[in-house]
Amino acid sequence: MTVLREGRQVVLRPKQLVFALGVSGFANVPKVAGAETFQGVQHHSSQHPGGEAYAGRKVVVLGSNNSAHDICADLWENGADVTMVQRSSTHIARSDSLMDLALGGLYSEEALAKGVTTNQADLTFASVPYKIMHTFHIPVYDAMKQRDADFYARLERAGFLLDFGEDGSGLFMKYLRRGSGYYIDVGASELVADGRIKLKSGVNIERLNAHSVSFTDGSELPADLVVYATGYGSMNGWVAKLVSQEVADRVGKCWGLGSGTTKDPGPWEGELRNMWKPSAQPQMWFHGGNMHQSRHYSEFLALQLKARMEGIPTPVYGMGAVHHLK
Repeated sequence: MTVLREGRQVVLRPKQLVFALGVSGFANVPKVAGAETFQGVQHHSSQHPGGEAYAGRKVVVLGSNNSAHDICADLWENGADVTMVQRSSTHIARSDSLMDLALGGLYSEEALAKGVTTNQADLTFASVPYKIMHTFHIPVYDAMKQRDADFYARLERAGFLLDFGEDGSGLFMKYLRRGSGYYIDVGASELVADGRIKLKSGVNIERLNAHSVSFTDGSELPADLVVYATGYGSMNGWVAKLVSQEVADRVGKCWGLGSGTTKDPGPWEGELRNMWKPSAQPQMWFHGGNMHQSRHYSEFLALQLKARMEGIPTPVYGMGAVHHLK
């Protein structure tokens, strides 16, 4: 393989080749009985084209996290009759409360005016060890419960199932541990609270019929569109698709801390599995995360790759065992 380096051609030997994946996980699409008989449209949230084509149509959205809320709001704004199906509880954090109580001290115009640059904010946020991070977050979300008590009460009256994480540590720990189970509210929750987005909670889809959806509580709704806002699997699903299942199994699960909470099985890892560091598959690296993580850790990943390209010794200490395949 020939590449350009500083204006000259350089031949990279096979041992220097690097396969870096910067992707989300593979879409989770549930197998629903009767799906082949449904006469309407059904697709995963990642394939949703927008709500413009569904004015006046009946829509069922399976899921209650970020994608589900955004898609439901878009459909409602475009005149669809939309029902959200909530299978299990969801953490909701209002965006203004999140900024005021959690992030504003680091990421805001006020923080910048005090001399806190984006780089400093990223480093500060990343400096808290994962083992104790939840203890920093619990008081923040306790304060959020009090600040937005009326908002949460209205959601619960509408039948919405709420949680703040298994230990009360809220949004970011859910994100690190499982990458799901939350919604940052930018307006859709109000539509749920007042019934403009209809809600079925504590149930699942049992089967699809030709023009309707049947649920596990025995009820049925007409439907022209079914959206599966059912999230994504581990990034190693893409490895299985692009390389091989053998390599995917060698790498194991990407993301999660091993906290022993829902969807984050132990043992404790101490850092995010396989992210921004050498994996069990030589020359394979994984990059992902939110804007803060992408900015901050991309530099360290790039430095590790650059060192290897230049022949600088880069020993790896304590390569973790693979406990989970996906």
